[in-house]
Amino acid sequence: MAAYTCEKCGMSVNMTCGQCGQALVHETLTKDDGGTVDVSKCPDGHGMIKSPMCCAEDMTCSL
Repeated sequence: MAAYTCEKCGMSVNMTCGQCGQALVHETLTKDDGGTVDVSKCPDGHGMIKSPMCCAEDMTCSL
C-alpha cells in the first residue's frame, strides 16, 4: 500500500478506494510540459487522485 508522508511534520496516510476498498497504488504521471505529478490510483480502475497535501506541500510517497 502506498504511504504518503509529510516531510515537514511527519504525518503519514494510507488510502483506499471508496468504491471497492482496494488500497490505492502510487503512480507518477508525466505532463505535456515534461513535469511530473504523483497520484494514487485504484487498481480496479475506479479513478485516481493527486497526492495529498499537508503543511501546504505535497506529501511524498515511499514504497
